[in-house]
Amino acid sequence: MHCRLCESTRLSSVLDLGSTPPCESFLSEEQLNLPESTYPLHLRICADCLLLQIPALITPEETFTEYAYFSSYSASWVAHAREFVAAARSRLGLGAESFVVEVASNDGYLLSTVVSAGIPCLGIEPSENVGAAARAAGVPTLTEFLDEDTARRVRAEYGPADLVVANNVYAHVPDLRGFTRALRTLAADDGWLSIEVHHALNLVRHGQFDTIYHEHFQYYTLASAQRALATGGLVVADVEMLGTHGGSLRIWARPAEAGGEPSRRVEEVLALEAEAGLHSARGYGPLRERAETVRRELLRFLLDQKDAGATVVGYGAPGKGNTLLNYCGIRPDLLEYTVDRNPYKHGRYTPGTRIPIHAPDRIDADRPDFVLVLPWNLETELTAQLAPIGEWGGRLVFPLPDMRVVDPATVEVGAR
Repeated sequence: MHCRLCESTRLSSVLDLGSTPPCESFLSEEQLNLPESTYPLHLRICADCLLLQIPALITPEETFTEYAYFSSYSASWVAHAREFVAAARSRLGLGAESFVVEVASNDGYLLSTVVSAGIPCLGIEPSENVGAAARAAGVPTLTEFLDEDTARRVRAEYGPADLVVANNVYAHVPDLRGFTRALRTLAADDGWLSIEVHHALNLVRHGQFDTIYHEHFQYYTLASAQRALATGGLVVADVEMLGTHGGSLRIWARPAEAGGEPSRRVEEVLALEAEAGLHSARGYGPLRERAETVRRELLRFLLDQKDAGATVVGYGAPGKGNTLLNYCGIRPDLLEYTVDRNPYKHGRYTPGTRIPIHAPDRIDADRPDFVLVLPWNLETELTAQLAPIGEWGGRLVFPLPDMRVVDPATVEVGAR
């Protein structure tokens, strides 16, 4: 193996999650009788540039040509996008003469707000099915993967972008340096780039191993993101620490010639990372122990409920949930089924663990004793959404960052 950022061969193991299927490869009923491909899921760190990474064993084309994830099904995520657009308009003075490009724009959940504000924009989305949904919603969308050639063509046809948005995509690209150069090509010489990524500080500190899956090729601290962006002539000007996805960074970058001095927040986040030991390869050791603890606690809870005759079902079928289920070895004997708001997943089965996926109203019909919330990062939204299960004494179970049982009616932690 070679580091995809600096080409070093000095890669060491951080966490081996075994061999699992790609997290979005949901199975039809017919596929249950067929073999299922699995790939090693082994997180390593580069001793030289400290980029956390997994091998690129599947291609983006395999994952994203048709994609099961539609951002608009999460109300809190749509609200997050709305707030970002409002803040960006104020910060950058965006208006009718501006141009905004979003990379990996999904179903138009963010750019729809840009369109409503009368700001010219373009989405670049590789997945044909979700890109079609964006166009149907009135969001101009190009169905392509972003590479340097695509970036040059977009810039030639539309002009340079005042703002390039790349939220939750910088982890999904195996050609990290080429993708970074493409981002720079899209941006005007005095333009801005906004990137949101899950923060490796939270990954390690809180044992958030379920954010590791095959379509996430790398995982960033601010320090490693700075090194990656520099390969495309981009510098970090500012950073925000967000609560999304269990703790993310919003990195504001600019072309080097327009960068100026970084904000004080950049220095503060780098200091936090250094204090946590993440500017050294040794600092990543605790992740393995945290993951093993979560697995033991969750399995112990599920086995105890099985012995007691209680009913446990799931809520959500996110990519992170499939890492959790496969690593813990949870199958329908311990989790009867899960539900999801996305109709695309109804009637399908989770990859590897083959747990059936139903529409959310199945929970109301069955009245289970416990609901295991797989997208635990949406705790506030889902606790409110699932409050009615408290009417029959149902409880929510959040597996991370510490496993706990919650009464949705009172939002009080119950006994484990």
